[in-house]
Amino acid sequence: MAHKRGPKTGLSDLELWGKIQADLVRSPFQGEGYRKVWARLRVQDEIRVSRKRVLRIMREHHLLSPYRCRKATGEQHTGTIITQAPNVMWGTDGTRILTVDDGYVWLFTAVEHWNTECVGWHVVKYGSRYAALEPISMGLREVYGNTLAGVARGLSLRLDQGTQYRSDHFLNQAKDWGIQPSFAFVSQPETNGVAERFNRTLKEQAIYGRVFQNIEEVRIAVRDFIKKYNEQWLVAKLGYRSPVQARREYFQQAIAA
Repeated sequence: MAHKRGPKTGLSDLELWGKIQADLVRSPFQGEGYRKVWARLRVQDEIRVSRKRVLRIMREHHLLSPYRCRKATGEQHTGTIITQAPNVMWGTDGTRILTVDDGYVWLFTAVEHWNTECVGWHVVKYGSRYAALEPISMGLREVYGNTLAGVARGLSLRLDQGTQYRSDHFLNQAKDWGIQPSFAFVSQPETNGVAERFNRTLKEQAIYGRVFQNIEEVRIAVRDFIKKYNEQWLVAKLGYRSPVQARREYFQQAIAA
């Protein structure tokens, strides 16, 4: 009788279910899909099972994230916004968060398209053109070491058609840094999908289901999540490595070469 292909394990479905539950408990994030569970079991616990088996068991025991069932609608974007190296394109976007005392406050983020690392963020009451520049400035200091003229020459910045990003002040400052604006298509948010998806993940993990008394509580929640995300969030396109791990290994290999 021919043996089935694939990883061999002595674990029964019941035992594997227990391992999956334990992994979901130890994860610092919520609502993760079966691929990340499979990756952690393989890397951290050295449990070699197929992804399809993990998917089947999680489905049978209702452990799948409800978010993975959402279907996209409307016109499909057929291009790509993923880069093959860092500091080729960043994305930026803004979103609002409700508080008890301060009403709605704004969160602006800047995200590296190559490894989805959040390189800059800013929480502020009013979402002005000046506030929209703050995460870019933070990212430049973090990645390039300063905010001098021409420091980021060659970097593109993907952004939407918001009034903050269309303002002369924003565009002139980006030009002074050497950054080339790259506007997303009208009514096609997926063309700014890296920043949009990061903001959605942040809100799912750190904002939704919580009541924030004021803007300072939002800042603390955002700061803590971004640090945890950059260091621990597993990204499928990076071989289930975190953004920080992928960046560190990239530059180690570049130095060795």
